[in-house]
Parts: sequence; structure tokens; C-alpha cells
Amino acid sequence: MKGVFSAPGDYIYFKSQVPLHKIPIGTKQWRYYDFGPKVVPPLICLPGTAGTADVYYKQIMSLSMKGYRIISVDIPRVWNHQEWIQAFEKFLDAIDVHHIHLYGTSLGGFLAQLFAQHRPRRVRSLILSNSFLDTRSFSAAMPWAPIVSWTPSFLLKRYVLTGIRDGPHEPFIADSVDFVVSQVETLSREDLASRLTLTVDAASVGSLLLSDSLITIMDTNDYCAIPQQLKDQLSERYPEARRAYLKSGGDFPFLSRPDEVNLHLQLHLRRVGVEARPDLIRSVPKEGNGGSPSKKNDKREDPDDPPKDDNGSSENPTTQSQFPPLPETSESHSLDDQPLQNAKIWNFGNEGKIILLPCGLLNTQHAVPAQILQQLTWEIVALHLLPLYVGSLYTILNHSWKFRQAL
Repeated sequence: MKGVFSAPGDYIYFKSQVPLHKIPIGTKQWRYYDFGPKVVPPLICLPGTAGTADVYYKQIMSLSMKGYRIISVDIPRVWNHQEWIQAFEKFLDAIDVHHIHLYGTSLGGFLAQLFAQHRPRRVRSLILSNSFLDTRSFSAAMPWAPIVSWTPSFLLKRYVLTGIRDGPHEPFIADSVDFVVSQVETLSREDLASRLTLTVDAASVGSLLLSDSLITIMDTNDYCAIPQQLKDQLSERYPEARRAYLKSGGDFPFLSRPDEVNLHLQLHLRRVGVEARPDLIRSVPKEGNGGSPSKKNDKREDPDDPPKDDNGSSENPTTQSQFPPLPETSESHSLDDQPLQNAKIWNFGNEGKIILLPCGLLNTQHAVPAQILQQLTWEIVALHLLPLYVGSLYTILNHSWKFRQAL
């Protein structure tokens, strides 16, 4: 893992466009992203122990632009599996979602199966990645599980991070590990203790009413924190499920192999009958008014508008209008990689000087007035050229004085 983490450019762009919602439901605080046409049955993404709602940002960016609705959630602070089932059902009621498709990785996949077992009418299909059926092996490997809620935060983080394979990685896998590690650092002691409790609390998935044909199992073939034996048990439980194997990707293929994962997710959604609605995707015009030509049009209702939530709050003031299309590949890690044709020209003064800035940097947060840039330019010129000018002047005067003395 790298010593210093720098957020990828596409993640910074995602945060500037997609609002983060925070709503209290009972005693639970839910943190989630919800993006895409609201008329489409949503795909809800559940992260593993080390993940947050942010780890699925590449899926939100890609699939929402194809007309799918993607919801990515943080696992709230629940302390047993029955509490999880009840809390998740209340969350779905709060956001007015009734029928869902679940994509869960690791612990998220286990929780998705439990919810499908106990609330079969709400779950239409499952996508399970690097997941398991039973928690007994994790409980046996963690003898200090009874005191996990009293354990200091730094020890919990260390335990979680030791489960992530360290060492030489392919660059795209190393980047995914660095990103997840940065997300672990944002989790509180209570968040980590809750997730570890869910991992070691004795439970197993029973039989599902859901047909195997509505389940896709997506695993990586290189290495994973979930033992192969547990992954094999999952495959044996659902013999008729569709298989999607990734040649590599590590523990976090949704970050390291986003194009392949997004393709498999899209194929699954098509197969289970989810119809994308690309016709409801609005492009943002140059004026940046979110597709509304006038203030009057802003007042009209649209099926793609976010639900009005009196209890919720958003970390980002941006509305849920679709963001401008990105290049098809989501592998870019810097705003500097954007093509030149996506840049805009800024004019400085009357001297005809121009500068090209990427469109992603022209948000109101990043736009710099021309006068300030001009002032900075003159200051740099003064700092660099003034000493040189003074030095040259001193040399000329010194030689002139010596020349006069010689005469």
C-alpha cells in the first residue's frame, strides 16, 4: 500500500456530481447514494466489512448513465442479523422502494442473502461476489469476538486491514486497495465493531425462495480474503446460478476491474427483466442549469427527480440530474487525463492570452477569477526576474566604475 493516498480524479468528479444522503431512521443513521431514473427498480449495493457506500462509485457513474438506478449504502450500526433485516426493511420503506435487486460483496453478500431469506417478496434477484453462507469459520478465527465492542479503534482497524492482502500488486489492484484503506480510516470504532460483530455472530443462510436462475455469482480467480472453501460452498448451494469469473481483481474487483464488473451487472439486470431507461437521462447544458431552460421549468415534476425527504440531508447540494457523460472507460485516475476537446478557453485581459482548463475543474468550487491569476502571474515574474535584473545592474555598474578608475 502506498504511504500517501491521493483520491482518484474520477472519484473527485463523482463527489462533485452525486449527492450523499444521510437520513435517521429510528436510532439508525443511514448514509447512501441514490442515482439514476427513479422509475427503474434499483440495484442496491452492499459493501463488505472494509467498505463504505463510496466504494461503488464506479458502478454508480457507469450504470446510471445507461439508464439504471443504483443505490449504494453504508451498513449501519446493527449488532445482530435480525436487527439488520428489520433496519434494512425500514430503510427501504423510508426511501419508498419496494422491490429490489441486491449486489453484495463479502459481508454485504451474506447480509443480502439473509434479507432475501427473511423478506423474499422484496428481493427480485441477487448478485454475490466473494461471499459466504456461514459465519462459523470467522468466529473460530476471532476468539476475542465477545469483547469486540470494547476494543479500541486502532486495534479494530488493524484487524480489518490485516485481512487485506499486502505486497506487490498490479497497479489497478494496488489503487483499489489504497482506496478501500482510505475508506476504513473514515469509519468510527462503533462502525467497525458493528461490522465485525455481524461477521462473527453465529448465523447461516437457509434455503431461499428465490430461484437459482435469478442469482449471479461473480468471483475473482486470483486471490481473495474469503477462503476458497467458503466460496465453493456458496456455489454448491446455488447450482443453477449464473457464473461470472474474473481472471484477476483481488478483493475489490468493483474498483480494480470496473468495466468487467459493470458489464456483468448490466447483463444480470437485463436477464432478470430490469429495463433501463436511458431516455430519462438528462444532459447538463453549458449554462450548468441541470437541463432546465428557465426557472419555470424547474418547478415541474420529473420522474428522474430525487424524492423530497423531510428527514434526509445531503452532503452535496447538487440535485440528482444526470451528470455529463464521461468517457466509456472508468479507469482514468486523474482529471488531467481528460481529452483536450473537453477543455474550455479562458481569456485574460486584452492581450489575447488564453489558458485551457479541463471542464471538470470549472465547477464553481474550482473556478479562479482572471484577475487573481493575472496577479499571481505578475508576482511570479517579479520574484524570478527582479533578482536577475538587480544582479545584472550591479555587475554593469561595478564594471563601469572599474573602467572609469582605469582611465
